[in-house]
Amino acid sequence: MSRVALVEGHKHQADMVRRALSAVGIEADLFFNISEAGYGVSRCGYAVLIIDRSLPDGDGLTFLRALRSAGHATPCLILSARNALHDRVDGLDDGADDYVTKPFAMSELVARVRTLMRRPVMVATIIVSFADITVDPQQRSMHHNMRSALLAPSELQIMLCLVRASGATVPHASLELAAWGLCEAVTPNALEVAVHRLRKKLAAIGAATRLVNIRGTGFALRRTPRLTGPADRPARQTRGL
Repeated sequence: MSRVALVEGHKHQADMVRRALSAVGIEADLFFNISEAGYGVSRCGYAVLIIDRSLPDGDGLTFLRALRSAGHATPCLILSARNALHDRVDGLDDGADDYVTKPFAMSELVARVRTLMRRPVMVATIIVSFADITVDPQQRSMHHNMRSALLAPSELQIMLCLVRASGATVPHASLELAAWGLCEAVTPNALEVAVHRLRKKLAAIGAATRLVNIRGTGFALRRTPRLTGPADRPARQTRGL
């Protein structure tokens, strides 16, 4: 199923939207304030963002502006009870791809979300690197020199999190959120299985980068020091007779 982020401060409204989307095969991760949404959106590859303007901890449009400034190009639909022309224009000028005023017909909202889901997301083409590997989100692949390995969707999201962390430890919960979101049921060892597959793929392409377990905390990428060969050692000094 496709997955979207729904940032809506009213839980009853959020539940109704989630059920309508689920009926057409779109799963929604719910966030009830900007703080929660900021954490989730930064770690998950959502197809669409649906953001209400009136949130408990701020204006959803301000949150969207911050996302756009940080380089997030995910299509976004703004929900708002503000239906004046200047409000709609402000929303579109500040980065929204669509603007729906409340009250709205649920069928129209679903149709607009599906339209946004068909748009290409330019941010997904950005290639990221760490040490001797690169990850290409558009091709869903991992590369070392001239060798490459295809990644499953969950593996891709895990590798993107780890590469962007630049060697820092990424907690288990953050990796699970990135790979499977909040709605998808995850088995207790799903992350370990995905990490095991990624380690095999790193080895298959000959990468020196290692995916290590930080006991009780999470996982991290580590640079493997280059081994010193005979050609790298200084010549031995000998005394003449």
